[in-house]
Amino acid sequence: MTTLDQQQVQAAAADLYRAEISRAQITPLTQAYPGMDLDDAYAIQSAWVQRKIAKGDPVIGYKIGLTSRAMQRAMNIDTPDFGILLQSMQFSNRCRIVHADFTDPRIEVELAFVLKHRLFGDSLSIDDVLAATDYVTPSLELIAARSFRTDPETGYTRTVMDTIADNAANAGIILGEQRFLPDAIDMRWSGSILYRNDIIEETGLAAAVLDHPANGICWIARRFAQHGIALEPGQILLSGSFTAPVIVRPGDRIRADYGPLGEIRCEFV
Repeated sequence: MTTLDQQQVQAAAADLYRAEISRAQITPLTQAYPGMDLDDAYAIQSAWVQRKIAKGDPVIGYKIGLTSRAMQRAMNIDTPDFGILLQSMQFSNRCRIVHADFTDPRIEVELAFVLKHRLFGDSLSIDDVLAATDYVTPSLELIAARSFRTDPETGYTRTVMDTIADNAANAGIILGEQRFLPDAIDMRWSGSILYRNDIIEETGLAAAVLDHPANGICWIARRFAQHGIALEPGQILLSGSFTAPVIVRPGDRIRADYGPLGEIRCEFV
């Protein structure tokens, strides 16, 4: 049950929407609404997403975040979070991204699942997810904070409630070009080396995502099943980052080397 009323939820969503349009970060919402809980945060996220959908930006999938214990401890939470992927967020490999279009952008390394069958239920297993998956592909997630991570005037640090309300900080996805059957690779041992301007910034293994990336998809499916929502064929599902986010600046060249799974490159201009 939310602690905010509908007027407050809509006002908060409007603030985040304007922040994205104007490319100007706002004060963290929890400064104005210190009693915000998870239900409030997701209600604001939903209202924000509905504004985007109403402008002709359809849902193409979902993302899971905060899957590692280290990130959960840092955010003082004991469960992952999720966000909504929209059509306008999808970029192609070797793309050029306008840095100024995003507020405080960062890059994370993930695996993406694309479904061929509907997923619904609150007791799904890894095997259920793999059976419903058309293919797996490397991916990068572009995250952006539409509210200040640390308010420059007050020094206030935003909380996980602010992040969730901000669509789990999602701003874009870049998919690799190679596609793999889910049983053709050992996903737990799939890894990546993340370079910025030819310097290694992060490395990681996909097992960092709840011991198996498919567990991330299980979590999303179970979370939505509570509300009668299924994951549908064709949807893209980001299973969770297995590196820390890397700050990007204008002129940065990003290369994620997944070894036998290929590479993803992008440049910020």
